[in-house]
Amino acid sequence: MTNRIEKSVVLDAPIERVWQALTDHEEFGQWFRVKLDGPFVVGQPTTGRMTYPGYNDVKWESLTETMDPPRLFVFTWPCPEGLHTAPGARASRMRVEFRLEATATGTRVTVTESGFAGMPADRRTDAMRQIEEGWEEQMRNIKAYLDA
Repeated sequence: MTNRIEKSVVLDAPIERVWQALTDHEEFGQWFRVKLDGPFVVGQPTTGRMTYPGYNDVKWESLTETMDPPRLFVFTWPCPEGLHTAPGARASRMRVEFRLEATATGTRVTVTESGFAGMPADRRTDAMRQIEEGWEEQMRNIKAYLDA
C-alpha cells in the first residue's frame, strides 16, 4: 500500500502568482477555507481555525518546513484525529508538499501528502480516500480562486 497521495492541477497563472496564493497566509486562507493567525515562517508553527462549513470548530496547526520560492512549499500537520498508531501514542504528523512548475500556459501545482504508513491498517484505506477527495477539492478551490 502506498504512503502518499498526489494531486496535480495546471493553473492559468504565472508561477509567481501561484506561489503567492500558496504561501501568503491570507490568500491561502481564502481558497483553502481557513483563518490563519499569522504567516507561514520556516521552522515556526502556524495556527488558526477552519472556515469550511461544518468544520468551523476544527483547529489548524501546521509547522512550515520549507519555503523555496517559487518552487517548493512544505509543511507538516497532525495526523487526522483517531488515526494515530496506538491509543496514547504521540500523534504522528503528515507531510504536505506543494511543488510548482512553470508550463507553457501557466503553472502546474502538485500536492503530495505523505505519512499514512503510521496509521492503523484497518483505517488507512478509508482515511486515504477521504484525504484524497479533500485534495481534489482543494485543487479545484485554488483553480477557482486564481481564475476569479
